[in-house]
Amino acid sequence: MEKKDFKDSLLIPKTDFPMRGNLGKKEPVIQSEWEKKDLYNLVLNKNKDYPQFFLHDGPPYANGSIHAGHALNKILKDFIVRYKNMNGFKAPYLPGWDTHGLPIENALTKNKKVNRKKMNLADFRNLCKDYALEQIDIQRQQFKRLGVLGEWEKPYVTLDKDYEAAQYRVFNQMVKKGLIYKGLKPVYWSPSSETALAEAEIEYKDVVSPSIYVSMEAKDTKDKLPKHTHFVVWTTTPWTIPANLAIAVGPEIEYTLIKTDGKHYLVARERLEALQDILDWRQVTKVQNIFGWELEHMTYKHPLYDRISPVILGDHVTTEDGTGLVHTAPGHGEEDFIVGQKYDLEVYCPVDEQGLMTKEAGKRFAGMYVEDANEEIIKALFEEKSLLGKFDITHSYPHDWRTKQPVIFRATPQWFASIEIIKDEILKEIQTIEWYPSWGNVRLSNMIKDRGSWCISRQRTWGVPIPAFYTEKGTAILDPKVIDHFADIVEKEGSNAWYTKEVKDLLPPGYTHPDSPNNIFRKETDIMDVWFDSGSSHHGGMLDRGYGYPADIYIEGSDQYRGWFNSSLITGVATTGKAPYKTLVSHGFVLDGEGKKMSKSMGNVVDPNKIADTLGSDILRLWVSSVDYQADVRLSNDLIKQVSESYRKIRNTMKFLLGNLFDYNDLKDRRDFKELNDVDQYVLYRNNELIKEVKDAYDTYRFDLVYRKITNYVTFLSSFYLDPAKDVLYIEKADSIERRNIQTVIFKVLDTMVRLLTPIIPHTCSEVYEYIPNIEHLEDAYLLDMPKVEELDFEHIELMEDFTYLREDVLKALENARNEKIIGKSLNAHLVLYPKSRTKTLLEKLNINLAQAFIVSKLDIRHTGFGKHKGKDISMDVLPAEGHTCDRCWQVVDQVNKDGICPRCESVVESL
Repeated sequence: MEKKDFKDSLLIPKTDFPMRGNLGKKEPVIQSEWEKKDLYNLVLNKNKDYPQFFLHDGPPYANGSIHAGHALNKILKDFIVRYKNMNGFKAPYLPGWDTHGLPIENALTKNKKVNRKKMNLADFRNLCKDYALEQIDIQRQQFKRLGVLGEWEKPYVTLDKDYEAAQYRVFNQMVKKGLIYKGLKPVYWSPSSETALAEAEIEYKDVVSPSIYVSMEAKDTKDKLPKHTHFVVWTTTPWTIPANLAIAVGPEIEYTLIKTDGKHYLVARERLEALQDILDWRQVTKVQNIFGWELEHMTYKHPLYDRISPVILGDHVTTEDGTGLVHTAPGHGEEDFIVGQKYDLEVYCPVDEQGLMTKEAGKRFAGMYVEDANEEIIKALFEEKSLLGKFDITHSYPHDWRTKQPVIFRATPQWFASIEIIKDEILKEIQTIEWYPSWGNVRLSNMIKDRGSWCISRQRTWGVPIPAFYTEKGTAILDPKVIDHFADIVEKEGSNAWYTKEVKDLLPPGYTHPDSPNNIFRKETDIMDVWFDSGSSHHGGMLDRGYGYPADIYIEGSDQYRGWFNSSLITGVATTGKAPYKTLVSHGFVLDGEGKKMSKSMGNVVDPNKIADTLGSDILRLWVSSVDYQADVRLSNDLIKQVSESYRKIRNTMKFLLGNLFDYNDLKDRRDFKELNDVDQYVLYRNNELIKEVKDAYDTYRFDLVYRKITNYVTFLSSFYLDPAKDVLYIEKADSIERRNIQTVIFKVLDTMVRLLTPIIPHTCSEVYEYIPNIEHLEDAYLLDMPKVEELDFEHIELMEDFTYLREDVLKALENARNEKIIGKSLNAHLVLYPKSRTKTLLEKLNINLAQAFIVSKLDIRHTGFGKHKGKDISMDVLPAEGHTCDRCWQVVDQVNKDGICPRCESVVESL
């Protein structure tokens, strides 16, 4: 007789939701749907009555395809914006782009073979603009491919005329407050780029430099030292020796006069022992000690020139290295300049914009590049018997981050913004900001404390021109009325008007100045530092666009403490008295799998565009959520594979939940929490805790915690709840209380997962949401709100926690029995439990179907005896279950009917 097939009587999961994500192909389709629906604005309209939360986008530079760092940054921002929009805020996202500066000039020169020196400046700037807009189009599509929603068709761009006009008005407010001035001061100067550089444009590399010890003979010792005393100085930049105008000593440092080789030398007492070894001073006689403050105003003769210079006091002098006497060239060093100002020293700089020594350095050195001049100057010092020692040392030296060539400190006429005047105000504002990580407060505070002024001028073409004029007498004019007038012109025509219009058309009608009796004026040729461009975005890209001030949050890479965070803070406080951000979050850099910097030459670059197009941007987004972004993070194909496995588990779990809801309607079939058994209640309790913990993590920008909490919950759900639930979901009657209880739980769990994960993997959640049966669907999962934390009265929480440990002990025992060939699958098992006192109480109090929870066919509890397998407060035996295997539920039972099914299954089948 042929056996009946009961397959059709089982409630096998039903869903068309595909197992394979196929995200690389599917995501562009989903994104196309988002655009058709105008999902971004649907969300903002839904939230129109909510308080605004504004994340201000730090503008990436418009040059080249996006890299992994861009992807990390933009995805983190999208996490924040999406979460806020789902949690009671209206959170618009306005992308921005930084478009001026040297990289675009270089790209046109190198890549497009444009000879800018043969072109009209305005025409060259138009080429730069066109190139920048092309780059924006490329990057915009790549950012959108990552699933980032925002005002993509109306971004703020630093070359837009409205933005430039806003920048001029920020600049003018600073002019009116007396914060902008022109001065001669040493700045980072790049000979390779022929321009001043900001600190943010500097990177440090180890180089080998000549380190020299030089003696400079005293002229006037104030009768405190022998007449022919030699002051000993040390430097690693011999090319600055021609610019030496002083020797600085520490006022409280004790110096020692020694005699060796028939000469008197003065060095710091603490450095004498080291210098004896370095300079091979074998016979040393100590003559006297003297404090630094006693040396002030002594004089010495320069070893190479007929120049008498003073000994001065400087608090920057230390005895950590060198000689304790510091060679001082005010035209070539920040500290040298500052101390030189106190003593009215000339800001002397015999080096031109190409890094060549000028004729002021003398015929012997004129025209030599500074590095080449090193050896010639050392040779000259040797000839004058002033060179005491020369050694090569490896040290960290500043380089131009674009050309990778060394920079120099060089005094040039530049425009500056004074930090000193508003420093206290800035430092006070820093204390009002919420910092992630907390050390950001100290880092930015120290940068501001150490900063006296900001060089805001650059000797380039592609940028926002400084709106200054020069009179017939050479006087620099920075007149608020003139700047206001020009800002109005820029608002209509853009900053290129500076290059296309005559001077008379740029000045207000009838403008005169006493230093130009013939009304002849000359335009400034410098442009503004690009950090002033982007640092003005709180007006051009925020306040003037209707988003208010300050922003709720800035989030960028940690390099922006000396870049955008810094310049925005200065201009923001200067113009409004308040910091431009309430919260500041910084992230690290993306390194390869071994922790090395990514480099095309090393072949270790991981392309985010390739990951998005093959594996899917949700995989990349899940990776971003998995890392502790506040430090440097690692990205490799192997790491992406690991994240892909986590994604697969999440997707499979969601598919299982969907499949078992095909006949469930939450409005009609939902069971009350109190009607559920303890396992069901415990899963919902854990789900409720998950909501609380994940929302807390989102609120504190701990996305790695979001990832860990959710993936841990998915693992718990699969092993603890879903496997045992199959016995009810597949076997019992469709509308049985037990089955509806479980469906109530899994609907709630699925709903929670979709909402909590939408900021992280929006494409997948959008897709899952479409497949949830028997609900009234919104346009997209993104229109849902974050789940709310409920007040659940669950009295058995501690007992259930203990039960999870008991279950682990049972599963180990079953696994051991399987390895010993006592049973096959766990449904072949007859489990015998021997609980001790605490576990006995636990089993008596909990409302649990134990056999179902352990996925065994038979279970006995015995209160005497001991089992073979030991657990915590329990022992157990695993025996083969004896009886018949039901052809429908596969449990081993005492009896089956003529069709081979157990009484439970028979009752279900008869009811169909």
